[in-house]
Amino acid sequence: MDTQVKIINRSKHQLPAYETAQSAGMDIRANIDEPIVLKPMQRILVPTGLFIELPVGYEAQLRPRSGLALKKGITLLNTPGTIDADYRGEIGVILINLSTEDFTITDGERICQMVVAPHSRVAWIETDTLEDTERGAGGFGHTGV
Repeated sequence: MDTQVKIINRSKHQLPAYETAQSAGMDIRANIDEPIVLKPMQRILVPTGLFIELPVGYEAQLRPRSGLALKKGITLLNTPGTIDADYRGEIGVILINLSTEDFTITDGERICQMVVAPHSRVAWIETDTLEDTERGAGGFGHTGV
């Protein structure tokens, strides 16, 4: 059974939807009155016109669209952007242009994808030692290039 999420759509566009039967993310569209030119290395908060009420224990993550990233150098500055279950404001997307060319954002353009998933909360247990593992403290490329 699908997880039900309340949504208010104040945009001019359809609700976010899965593009294929096995998609994890739904495309999110820009909801703007006129095109926005994003210059190289410029960042901007793009409105979506969407407001959601996630169930307790769930989060929504905003992630880059691979096509925009590869073809145009457009990505999310704070990827993944996290939307908490208690947030009720408009969903905004922080885009950045990492290319050397201007990029024009148009109304209705698919600017990112959203994945809704359950999450865990932790209770810290302070200790003086941790269990040994094969990896140990190795990190940042220690297993090879």
